[in-house]
Amino acid sequence: MKKIINSPKAPKAIGPYSQATEANGMVFISGQLPVDVNTGKFVEGGIKEQTEQSLKNIGYILEAAGCDYKNVVKTTCLLSDISDFAAMNEIYAKYFGEESPARAAFAVKTLPMGALVEIEAIAAK
Repeated sequence: MKKIINSPKAPKAIGPYSQATEANGMVFISGQLPVDVNTGKFVEGGIKEQTEQSLKNIGYILEAAGCDYKNVVKTTCLLSDISDFAAMNEIYAKYFGEESPARAAFAVKTLPMGALVEIEAIAAK
């Protein structure tokens, strides 16, 4: 049985999907854009600031699901420009440290609303 997870601290979905769903002790978090829920807009700055906000949004959803970053077992990082990989990694490492989850990271042609980064995550309770 699945359970829908939503956090008022994270931006609402911009389409027909949930912030996250939980099933069988696994939490599947939809791709998070760098939207500040207080303004409804992307945070100012470049890839580092956008990565930080995307990861904060994931944290708010993890919290709503009764988890934290240590529960994350897999992420996917989508970049609008692969040359931002090192800068994204620098911020990403602050959240996951030495026991980082499995991850895929790749560049895509464009991201919703012109974002520089979008990150999705899977957590295990």
